[in-house]
Amino acid sequence: MNNARAAGAPPQRTIDIVNASLKRRYAKERRFRLLGASAVVLGLLFVALLFADIVGKGYTAFQQTYIQMPITFDASVIDPEGTRSPETLQRANYAALIRQGQREIFPDVKDRRATRTLASMISVGSASHLRDMVIADPDLIGTTREVWLLADDDIDMLVKGHIDRSAPESDRRVKDQTVGWVERLESEGRIEKRFNTIFFTHGTSREPELAGIAGALMGSFYTLALTLLFSFPIGVGAALYLEEFAPKNRWTDLIEVNINNLAAVPSIVFGLLGLAVFIGIFGVPRSTPLVAALVLSLMTLPTIIIASRAALKSVPPSIREAALGVGASPLQTQLHHVLPLAMPGMLTGTIIGMAQALGETAPLLMIGMIAFIVDIPSGFTSPSTVLPVQIFLWADSPERAFVERTSAAIMVLLAFLILMNLTAVLLRRRFERRW
Repeated sequence: MNNARAAGAPPQRTIDIVNASLKRRYAKERRFRLLGASAVVLGLLFVALLFADIVGKGYTAFQQTYIQMPITFDASVIDPEGTRSPETLQRANYAALIRQGQREIFPDVKDRRATRTLASMISVGSASHLRDMVIADPDLIGTTREVWLLADDDIDMLVKGHIDRSAPESDRRVKDQTVGWVERLESEGRIEKRFNTIFFTHGTSREPELAGIAGALMGSFYTLALTLLFSFPIGVGAALYLEEFAPKNRWTDLIEVNINNLAAVPSIVFGLLGLAVFIGIFGVPRSTPLVAALVLSLMTLPTIIIASRAALKSVPPSIREAALGVGASPLQTQLHHVLPLAMPGMLTGTIIGMAQALGETAPLLMIGMIAFIVDIPSGFTSPSTVLPVQIFLWADSPERAFVERTSAAIMVLLAFLILMNLTAVLLRRRFERRW
């Protein structure tokens, strides 16, 4: 009976078949859009989590704890002969002045071990701060002043809440006795947090509270300046020749293939090349912005050449034909008409290449930029490091205070990268011409 009913059923219309097919296609498109939107949301979520983690760990590094101490600038300690000569003021025992100020606040601390623990609450760099004060104003000798001194990194972590005061004494670096001293200073208003200018004005240090990124920032500046100077003219010139003047044969095809392949070569290979050629053969000073710029220039050249060739291709042929038609030579056509119109795209590719170079670490490790450099570099041949390498060094340090400084340095690096990429986008939108 079912066979008879099926045999007697009317044939399905073509429009019904088409409608059913359309429903399936639309359902597939909706699922695809949903998957795409989910992927975008998931990616943004991971980026947001990354930024939240970095900011959550690093924002406290922009503040530093200070302790107020009564400092008596005793002439018998600073300048017993009364000459006030710079050499005498330089050699004075300013740490003794700090210990004397601590004894005035904590007169009940007599035990030798407790005295050393109390002295360790103040940063070892505070003595240099007092020395600079006296050298700048010798009239301080013989007076007593309330001076805000930099706290040790453990005290800084305790005040910022990174060390749990309620945890068992065996589980934290700061002992109960020191916690009691800190709470007493807080109750007397002798502890406060200030903006951490040291982080932006000092070079690196083995003491976290004295460590800054000024040396790494200047090293990055010198390196990027030389990288731009080396790579931009060579990259634009190579792109202009390959795109406009080079004959189309197997040799130029081979060069183009190699340029595209160099853009995908791991960056550490360029570091090995720089170590073998620039340092080993040409004797360029190791761990300097000069050798770093040479290595990074080799790494960014393929990016600049590819972007510049794409920018040259985007200029309509009619511009070239019109220039040649009014009597311009091929070189004048390229320099006076084509190159200015392609320059926004070239600058965009260059800035993106510079941003890539700013964040590179692996090739610079091979040429000695990992060295511990305390002084801020003063030139292109001064020993220096760069910001990504400084982050790498701090991340390997065991102190808790270096964790927040690592995250803060990452925030600064990300800010520069975002600014450079934003500049590239704005340049393209401002100067790009659509044909």
